[in-house]
Parts: sequence; C-alpha cells; structure tokens
Amino acid sequence: MPRFKTTFNGYSVKFSPFIENRLAVATAQNFGIIGNGRLHVLEMTPGGLMETAAFDTADGLYDCAWSEENENIVLAASGDGSVKVYDLAAPPMANPLRVFREHKHERRDLFLSSSWDDSIKLYSIHNPGSMQTFLGHSYCVYHVAWAPAHGDVFLSASGDTTVRLWDLRQPQPTLVLPAHAFEVLSADWCKYNDCIIATGSIDKTIKIWDVRQPQQPLTALFGHSYAVRRVQFSPHAESVLASCAYDMSVKLWDYRAPEDALLRSWDHHTEFAIGLDFSLLREGLMASAGWDEWTCVWHQSAPGP
Repeated sequence: MPRFKTTFNGYSVKFSPFIENRLAVATAQNFGIIGNGRLHVLEMTPGGLMETAAFDTADGLYDCAWSEENENIVLAASGDGSVKVYDLAAPPMANPLRVFREHKHERRDLFLSSSWDDSIKLYSIHNPGSMQTFLGHSYCVYHVAWAPAHGDVFLSASGDTTVRLWDLRQPQPTLVLPAHAFEVLSADWCKYNDCIIATGSIDKTIKIWDVRQPQQPLTALFGHSYAVRRVQFSPHAESVLASCAYDMSVKLWDYRAPEDALLRSWDHHTEFAIGLDFSLLREGLMASAGWDEWTCVWHQSAPGP
C-alpha cells in the first residue's frame, strides 16, 4: 500500500469525507518544538500517494480537518494559536482563506478548537471570530470531537485527567468523567451508539465507557507500551476501534471480542505514531502519520503498508 514522505514530522492525517482517494496531512518541523509547518493534500493514485497541494506556515501544524459542507475546504491548527482555513479551489495567493487567531473538528460550517490555554472555542467559517468559549478544564485540552448523532454535543479530552461532555446550549459540561489517573490525550465516540466513548491516556491504556454509567469503564484495553496518542472508532463496525501510540505502533481492537480484543498490530513507523484515521468512503481503509515523516495508507486486513 502507498506511503508518502512529508517534509516535516507528521501530526495528523484525515481522509476527505467527499473524495475517497484524497487525504490531508498536518506536519511540523523539528518534532513540533520550533519551526515551520506544512499542510499536504494527497491523492491516492495507481502510482502511489501523490501531492496535489501544499500550504506552508510559519509555525508547526498539529491537526487538520475537512469541512463537511464543502469538499475543497480544509482546516489546520497552528502552533501560533490560530486555526487556518484553506480552499483548494481558490488561487494560491488567496490562501489561507481565513485565519482565526483566538487560539478542530468539523460540524458542517461549525468547528471546534482546543488549546493548551485550557479552553475550547466554537467557530463558524462564515464568522470573523469565535462564537462561544467553553471553560472548565484545569489543564491543556488535547482533543475535541463532535457526537456523531447530536449536532450540539461534543466531548473534550484533557491533561487534567478528565473527559468532559458538553452541549452548545449549556455553558458548563453535562458530564465530567475522571477517565484516567494520568493525562488523557484522545477520546472518540462510537459511531453506532453515542453513549459509548473511548479514551486514551499516557498511562498506556484505552478505556471504553458508557456515559450513562460513568462510575467505571466497560472495559480496558492493554497492549501499548507507551502513551496512547489517538483513539478512533471505526465508521463501519460498532465495536471496532484503532489506536496509535508513542510506542510507534498502530493497533486495531474489537472491545467486545470474547477473548483477545487486539485484532491486529502494525509497526511500520520508526518514530512516534501521532496521526490516525479511518476512511468513511472505503470500508477498512486506514491511514497513519508519524514523526518519522511517513504517511501510510493500507487496508486493515493487510499485514501492513
């Protein structure tokens, strides 16, 4: 399966929700400590992954997301605290189309950003500034994700060891979940049951929760040997999820499996595995991005890229 060597260290990879062979990769120079960034737009072709567009930034890029309203709009989160909006159909000099400088996930024309300033902000592409700010976390907010079936609900994962559920119509979280004893780096919703979420932590574990019974997790998944950087549920199988970690591996799990929940493990990265995504349009297709500057695409039934 195809690979692409990015200029800088990979941080995030996202399949387009409109075009099945298109993906975006956010990267940062010098492992994201200091330096520039680049957003790559790649196409899967018979000859491999090919770059069709690239946007350079003065600071590293740490996440990206596609618009669910316009197939040509892609957003990137920058180390300077801004969220940049790019239009692939616009002339090069017209990009970025917009820059929000108030400090990452799409919901049609709305998106969320989270920050090391402990806050979460709600934006619209059509508004010049943020529409709403959510406060409550006491440490860095590493990840936010919209609920798949409720357009006003989202979750946040934080270094304060909690995952919080929010409703745009309420200023305070509707649930504060003390998910791990250490920092929570990622969380995601089950795409088939919006009461089920997964959390990943620097404690090397993944936990599955039913938010209706938050007193204890449904199960815990063990297998990573370093911090779990990202968890993501499959859009095609209710109990299947993937994870990537600082142990340089990508793993596929079925948390309802009667015996071993670990289905597959891939070790194609030689540095931290940071970015991870499932294709919505092609069942079983996965992508990962790592600090080794490789972006890889493969089918989950294959032994590896």
